[in-house]
Amino acid sequence: MKKLILTIMAILCGATASPAFAEDTKTGPEHYEFDTVHTQIIFFVDHVGFSKSEGEFTDFGGHYILDRKNPENSSVEVTIDTASIDMDDEKWDAHMKNEDFFNVEKFPEMTFKSTGVNVTGDNTAEITGDLTLLGVTKPVTLNVTHNKSDKHPFSGKFVSGFSATANLKRSEFGMNYGLPAIGDDVEIRIEVEGIRKEEQ
Repeated sequence: MKKLILTIMAILCGATASPAFAEDTKTGPEHYEFDTVHTQIIFFVDHVGFSKSEGEFTDFGGHYILDRKNPENSSVEVTIDTASIDMDDEKWDAHMKNEDFFNVEKFPEMTFKSTGVNVTGDNTAEITGDLTLLGVTKPVTLNVTHNKSDKHPFSGKFVSGFSATANLKRSEFGMNYGLPAIGDDVEIRIEVEGIRKEEQ
């Protein structure tokens, strides 16, 4: 999961008054598609107490709605291909894909759908949502920071960028292999860039 969400950047809209938003005449809800090249979903899990192992998901898609005037109306949806997990080792990847962990043949996708946005600062917000993994759905909260929204200097497209973090227990989704030697707590970090869909 070097690369959930969150799903998640939508909330960043909590930065309506932040100077991180460039002057822009756009009004009303804005639809953004994830720029998957510049978006990463990364996770860290304790490995037998020696280190925090890092992984990422490289294949995902989704969108978020950003409402600057009424950020509580923002939303985000993300779908992740579980078979795209990358631990930088083929044998390790294969183990993560089998029944011990993500069981990708039976559960090829995990999803996150926001259920609410709570603005916590000029450029921060909490995005609550439902994460579905291994057929189990549980609430997860993303702590989101809006980094910048502006016209991209190279593409000329309007882009919004966010950073998000979250924590969850994998055992709550039925992923119990290796406990407690392999950590139950999963730290998630998401770096997102979204490209605004302009009206034709």
